[in-house]
Amino acid sequence: MADSGMTNYDTILGRMVVDQRLCTEEEVRKCVQEKKTRSVEDPSTLEQILLEKNFVTTTQVGRLRNLIRESKDASTQIPGYRILGKLGSGAMAVVYKAKQVSLDRTVAVKVLPKKFVQKSDYVERFYKEGRLAAKMNHNNIVQAIDVGEVGGLYYFVMEYVEGKTLYDDLSKGKIFGEAEAIDLVLQLASALGHAHSLGLVHRDVKPKNIMINNDNVVKLADMGLARETSDIKAAKHEQGKAFGTPYYIAPEQIRGLVDIDGRADIYALGATLFHMVTGRVPFEASSPSDVMKKHLKEPLTPPDHINTVLTAGISEVIEAMMAKDRDNRYRNMDELITDLRAVREGRPPLLARQKFNVEALEQLEEGMALETVVGDENFYSDEVINKYRMFIIILGALSLVLGLAVLLLLILR
Repeated sequence: MADSGMTNYDTILGRMVVDQRLCTEEEVRKCVQEKKTRSVEDPSTLEQILLEKNFVTTTQVGRLRNLIRESKDASTQIPGYRILGKLGSGAMAVVYKAKQVSLDRTVAVKVLPKKFVQKSDYVERFYKEGRLAAKMNHNNIVQAIDVGEVGGLYYFVMEYVEGKTLYDDLSKGKIFGEAEAIDLVLQLASALGHAHSLGLVHRDVKPKNIMINNDNVVKLADMGLARETSDIKAAKHEQGKAFGTPYYIAPEQIRGLVDIDGRADIYALGATLFHMVTGRVPFEASSPSDVMKKHLKEPLTPPDHINTVLTAGISEVIEAMMAKDRDNRYRNMDELITDLRAVREGRPPLLARQKFNVEALEQLEEGMALETVVGDENFYSDEVINKYRMFIIILGALSLVLGLAVLLLLILR
């Protein structure tokens, strides 16, 4: 977006309004062109034109100015690193591309915005992310390098991944082929299995946290919501609170259960795989709370009903990954990997089918009525009722045929 007629501030501002999704690249480009065509008597800045066209508000501009100022601070304050540019930003951090001077290598530097520095919970969470990431050593997990503070600036240095996020592809409407999706998810399952073996639960598996480098190697990123299963104090502190991203969050995370384990990541990975092969998230609604209610009580539409080129096998795997009752999901990533490899090789996912059969027997014993509680609201699972209504109809038909056959034999005698 650099232009000879633009100041450095304009260039950074233009990039940031796009990163923050305040307007599109095309809208910024038009504002830049208008700036160039205005007369010398009207030397408007890009900021002024964006405000005139109501692409941004004065409050948003104020926040962007703070971010730009912090970018300049980061470029001069972090010892041993030279900031090369901004990679992106979110509600909780700004990420820069940088050069680690001592080793002459490119890294990514995450910086905590100054508005959070005075809040001890945010600082502790920021340091915790670095410490948890440093515990892991896996080719499919973004490697932690350093974490520190200088002059009130908190930073976390990590491996730089040259490539894109899974979200970049999905936001452009890409629907992944079954084989490609399985190959990518197998890498993620391996990465999460490594984390789980160390007693860590990611709790925020989603397309934006999944990097794909130029060699098609997947890198799981962002341990910001990760928690150690042994950290009972943190679990009790967070009890009853829903931590995660609504489109991909597991039911037990929505309920804020204390004993969250690796099966929550299996659910989120299943929701991500669903999105990859169907082109849409599992549940949609007008608000985050309504999306989460659907995760709790609405039956999942089988992926092969949406994308009919999918095999029944991958659909069964996703349904097992996204079982609302975590006891009916895969117990661990090894089980999931076994079934994913089977489907990839054209074989049936036996573990998924076994889990479905166990669930079926449990539901029949409960009289086909699976009662679940969402807050104070009781409901029955239509999916379960429909499945077993069909089961009983088929069983009744078979009984009728057998009875007629017996009657025919008696008559012929």
